[in-house]
Amino acid sequence: MYVPNSGWTWAFIGVTFVQAAIVLGFEAYVFAAFQQSLKPDTPAERTIPTFLTLYIFGFIYQLFLVYDAVRLKNTIQVIGLCIYNVGLLIYAAVQMDQIKTAVLTLLSAGDIDLEAWSKTKPFLIAIPCVLALGTMMMSVVAWKLYDEFAWTIYKHISADLRMKRRYLTFQIYIALLKFDFFFFLGFTIQFVVIVVDIKDSEFGLTIAAIPVTIAILIMAAYFTRRESIAGMVVIIFLYFAALAYFLFKLVRMYNGQKTATYNKVRRPLTTFAVITVILIILTIINAIMCTLNFNKGLKPHIATRKLENDDEKGYMTEMPNMSHGPMPSRMTID
Repeated sequence: MYVPNSGWTWAFIGVTFVQAAIVLGFEAYVFAAFQQSLKPDTPAERTIPTFLTLYIFGFIYQLFLVYDAVRLKNTIQVIGLCIYNVGLLIYAAVQMDQIKTAVLTLLSAGDIDLEAWSKTKPFLIAIPCVLALGTMMMSVVAWKLYDEFAWTIYKHISADLRMKRRYLTFQIYIALLKFDFFFFLGFTIQFVVIVVDIKDSEFGLTIAAIPVTIAILIMAAYFTRRESIAGMVVIIFLYFAALAYFLFKLVRMYNGQKTATYNKVRRPLTTFAVITVILIILTIINAIMCTLNFNKGLKPHIATRKLENDDEKGYMTEMPNMSHGPMPSRMTID
């Protein structure tokens, strides 16, 4: 098991862990306060519990990605996590407005206590403030990690600038796949739980799309590592199909006969859909660039190697310096 071995890697994990602990505590309170404020005979309200549960999952997933980034010494993923935090900040602002709207709607029907909004409002305001501070601190630490990881990568790639650019493209692509997973899943969960009727045929199709998408993302990483051109052509075609799907959903939220069904979740779904569309476009561009880099010497560098001791495992996804032949089985002192 990897253990961070520098002050800045510990700092990055520490900042995100403390941020997650504070925000998750606030979210848990908001969730409990909202549920307790509902009148006993109120029909099941799925909107707010879904938002809060998804948001909680977002922070847990972020902690996993943070550990993964420092373990792999992936500078691109570290920078991506700072941007991801900004996305969580935006969603926090959307969440506050959405919860206020839901509370006012329930109040008009007499289904919730009057003090529900006053109980939760301070915590909903505090969450974006915590995230804004966390983003600034993460960005400072990420800048320090950039220098630290750059030296590690340099030692393993040597000074071949073209190979560095190819490896950078590969790193960006793999990081994008990890972020794609969360935003696609977030959109789909909201869509299935809140919008789609369980009796609707679209419900089954949307549920089936979840494991299919996970399989596509796994195979996308596999084909890239194996430098399979045929496999990447299929994956890129599926990316375009996914792009068309999300654009269709985005347009249908504001046009067509079913616009009324999106009233409760239009803003958060739009946020997730727009971010997902941007990520898919970036993923397509990087997938094409990775495919163009096939058969140019990158494959031996990114192939998983069996390492003999734990000290080397931190570098298992970094590029070994193969300019002077195969890497020796044991590390030597420079």
